[in-house]
Amino acid sequence: MAGGRRPAGLALGWGCCLLLCCAAASKLEISMPPVVEVEVGGTARIECNFYIPENASYTYIDWFYVDRSNKQVRLYHVTANGVLEDDTDYKKRLSLGEDKALSLSAVTLQDARTFMCQVGAGSYGVGESSTQLSVYKVPTTPEIEPHSGGISVHSSEIPEIAKCVSKNSFPPPNITWHKNGQQLHAQENQVTTPSTLTRESSGLYTVSSTLYAPVTREDRHSRYHCTVHYWLQGQRRALDSRGVKVNIFYPAEHLKLQVVPSSTLVKEGDNVTLVCEADGNPPPVFSFFKKNLDEWHDLTSLAEPESGVLKLHDVNKSSNGTYRCQSLDLDDMSQIEEDVDLVVNYIEGVHVKMEPSSTLHEGDSVTLSCDAHSPVGLKYQWRDEKGTKLVEGNRLFLSNLTFETSKNFSCKVMAPSVPGLEQSKKVFVAVEGKPRIVAISSPLYVRQDEVVNLTCKAIAFPPPTVQWSINGTAHEYVDNQHIASNLTVRVSHDLLRAGAMCRVSNRLGVSEKHIQLLVDQKSTAESQGVIIVAIIVAILVVAVLGAVIYFLHKKGKIPCGRAGKQDITKPEARKDKIVVEVKSDKLSEEAGLLQGANGEKRAAADQSEKYIDLRN
Repeated sequence: MAGGRRPAGLALGWGCCLLLCCAAASKLEISMPPVVEVEVGGTARIECNFYIPENASYTYIDWFYVDRSNKQVRLYHVTANGVLEDDTDYKKRLSLGEDKALSLSAVTLQDARTFMCQVGAGSYGVGESSTQLSVYKVPTTPEIEPHSGGISVHSSEIPEIAKCVSKNSFPPPNITWHKNGQQLHAQENQVTTPSTLTRESSGLYTVSSTLYAPVTREDRHSRYHCTVHYWLQGQRRALDSRGVKVNIFYPAEHLKLQVVPSSTLVKEGDNVTLVCEADGNPPPVFSFFKKNLDEWHDLTSLAEPESGVLKLHDVNKSSNGTYRCQSLDLDDMSQIEEDVDLVVNYIEGVHVKMEPSSTLHEGDSVTLSCDAHSPVGLKYQWRDEKGTKLVEGNRLFLSNLTFETSKNFSCKVMAPSVPGLEQSKKVFVAVEGKPRIVAISSPLYVRQDEVVNLTCKAIAFPPPTVQWSINGTAHEYVDNQHIASNLTVRVSHDLLRAGAMCRVSNRLGVSEKHIQLLVDQKSTAESQGVIIVAIIVAILVVAVLGAVIYFLHKKGKIPCGRAGKQDITKPEARKDKIVVEVKSDKLSEEAGLLQGANGEKRAAADQSEKYIDLRN
């Protein structure tokens, strides 16, 4: 460096030396960092800082590396005239900076060696120093694999918990193990962590470790992880693996047997599931039993032994009883059992009583009572055949009975404490009596010879029969206690005169009513009115036609010949008046239409000529 000036890359420590203790130095001084660390594949930069007294200039600068045989091999020779690079294996990866610092790219593990800087300064002599290039590779995050099978707490040997591997590191790291965040330390006959170090062909290291440790029931919730440790720039670094859990086998200590749904809500007809659960791992084999008197009946064939589920379909009163679940641990052949009582709520013996029980007639009264048996409290309700609620309670009083009284009544029995548990019982209340005609088509307005329907409707019990006093086509319709009969007949003179009789009878009596038929005068008057309207319309049409012919003649549209000429005279006294004479060849036909106001026909001579005064 010309003039002995300090290069820009001079370390701060060296600057302090120059200021404090080396200010009066009279010889060449060189300073280099003792160690430079660089990761595999990176670029290493090694500085050479020197001081020459009295601002003298250097003569040369040489860079060397020390090979495996401890021999110095020159890399660069720098003088005032230029830079000479020697032909070495580093030639393509080396470079010099403006401050004469050496840079080495694409660093490999083989580059970990000593590099030297030598400076010549003429009369001030020659000085040199060296730097150790340290190459490192950060290990990969450790991969952990738990034991693939289950580990029994009763294992006679210390079981393998997990394996841990970290690859591609330099220099070789080491691995530690942790359980629930706490580091595990090797203990004789307790915890061991044997490790294996492998150097790959790339020169990098792979380190693996296996954890062996005893387990207990509580370790079913424990989490294990491993940590790889390495050094970088004088500091210890670490990388953690993921946490894993281990499948621990342990016998069941407690057994739980329950009814789904709750036994207090089970009712006849339900599907019930008995669920047996144990706290062992793996789950034990389950067996089911039902107690009959003093013996246990095996139900395992109806269950799912591995899942611990027994399904009972359409349960009834006989399903009541004590059920047992028994677990067998195949690891140590230990057994645990648990019992549960199944209570099936039911309603039976629903009975309806009617007082009096004798035959009922219209006007009578009756009391209906309802009773049933159940292990739980019951509630009663009466409804009619339409489903309408009549009364709460187990008694229903009916008074003043009629045919119209609902014949079917229902007693609904419910268990309020067990939703959905209910039964119903129907009772038929028969009110007997002779028939009563409630509707008949009389009077009926008809026309001669038309076909009509005669209707007779009655109510009775026992069911009655209907008879007509005349012949015809009859159709009967029955609706509950009502019977309706329709008779289709043609209206004759005798039918108009005598009418028809409807007779309804059963074993308790007879009822009959007469149907009167009357001529429909309104229809006759309407027919005559239609004829009169038709005549009036015809007269108006003739009048309009005559007026049209006249006006066409006046316009000259219709010429008049002698054969068909109509005489039109104009009296001289009143020439402004127009008189039209109309001659008719159909005297006999028009004679009937041209009557006087009193209805008398006029003589033909009086009707041969007519004068129509058009003046007004």
